[in-house]
Amino acid sequence: MATSEADGGPGEDGRPGGGSGPQPELDVGRLAGRLAEAPDAQQRIRALLGAILDVSAKLDLSVVLRRIVVTAMELAGARYGALGVLDSEGTALAEFIPVGLDEEETDRLAGVALPHGRGLLGLLISDPRPLRVDDIAAHPRAAGLPPGHPPMRSLLGVAITVRGSVYGNLYLTDRRDARPFDDDDEAVVVALASAAGVAIENARLYERLRSGAEQFQRLLLPSLPDLAPFTSWSLYQPATEPALLGGDWYDALALPGGARAMIVGDVVGHDVRAAAGMAQVRNMLRALAYDADLPPGALLSRLDRTLAGVAEPTMATVCVARIAPTGDGAGWSLLWSSAGHPPPLLVTADGRARYLEGEPDLPLGVDPLLARADHRHELPAGATVLMFTDGLVEHPRRDLGETLGIVADVAAAHAHGPLESLGQAVARARPSDGHDDMAVLALRAPAGGAPGAAPVMATGSATSGSYRRRAAR
Repeated sequence: MATSEADGGPGEDGRPGGGSGPQPELDVGRLAGRLAEAPDAQQRIRALLGAILDVSAKLDLSVVLRRIVVTAMELAGARYGALGVLDSEGTALAEFIPVGLDEEETDRLAGVALPHGRGLLGLLISDPRPLRVDDIAAHPRAAGLPPGHPPMRSLLGVAITVRGSVYGNLYLTDRRDARPFDDDDEAVVVALASAAGVAIENARLYERLRSGAEQFQRLLLPSLPDLAPFTSWSLYQPATEPALLGGDWYDALALPGGARAMIVGDVVGHDVRAAAGMAQVRNMLRALAYDADLPPGALLSRLDRTLAGVAEPTMATVCVARIAPTGDGAGWSLLWSSAGHPPPLLVTADGRARYLEGEPDLPLGVDPLLARADHRHELPAGATVLMFTDGLVEHPRRDLGETLGIVADVAAAHAHGPLESLGQAVARARPSDGHDDMAVLALRAPAGGAPGAAPVMATGSATSGSYRRRAAR
């Protein structure tokens, strides 16, 4: 389809009756009767129903719009197609989605302005009834095609309405058999346009829901404070489906006595209630970490008992790590405890990466009387500790060891660069299926000796997949 229309001036529109008005409602019975009279009726009806189901199954608006064009081209056997989306005033095209141009045709039209709907393509804007033109060049509203544009002869245009208003126009040009578009083509494309309006509205509602869910989740997340002498980086990425809104979070605060607390977690579940529960758990953990100078295992135990006593039943996995200067002040010591969570990843400044071993205890919410173990490891100068939720690594068709290895390899390859570069590289490499939300937290030790501050880190993840199986042992 054309990437630029020749906008002609005012004149006869070449349509019987002319005028403007709303698109007539689809007469399903009349349409079925018309299609039934076609020689290939059964095949075409099956193709139409399959196309409607295919378009209706999409939820991403950009995918829906392009799929509508491709489907219409397939149903009518058209060489080119396009969908023009109207502006807020409904008087011009604000977006134009062409399909069918090959690479050479696209290159020739580089820099050509997209159409605005003031010429031949504007007829459907002023009068949103189906439009068929057998010879575009001979039409009174056509003024030629721009230089480099592929030749086009016939046109079929159908308006797409959403909630009673014209959303845009679907244009098809040039049947592949070189015949003009006929009544059957018009009938099947009108039927598709009717279903397309519903699919577009669903996609728009989906986008609003996804945007609102993501905004809600992000409002629960703070900005990381200054954690000097450490540098820090964090990321929250929502799930691809609004229904998978989860409980991932991160947090950071300065504790009395110069310690630092960093927290990432995930309450089990994927809905708004899980996100609300996450906020409750996060705030409890923040208060306990600030008020009590406890090792990680004891802090998790107290949090578990508190949740059991004052909150609705909640399950989550958490890994808490405390980083403190060694006794001689020459380095740092990492103390951590895991409640069913994947282990921290340690990346040294010379580019080596390893997951810190330590059998995880049960998740929070299983046994509040459980005694939790602490594990210790040296943290070399300039080393990075990376913690994340399962949304980074869990994939239903990939082994967990494989995805954890990918994260370790990417982190090691970026050990020499800035912490932000390491974190972003890990997020881009995300080996999960992307259907869960994720949080990633990274903390890098200073290159010099420890000045005596004692940071605390915590991360958590939904209890699912292999982590749930490990916790059940």
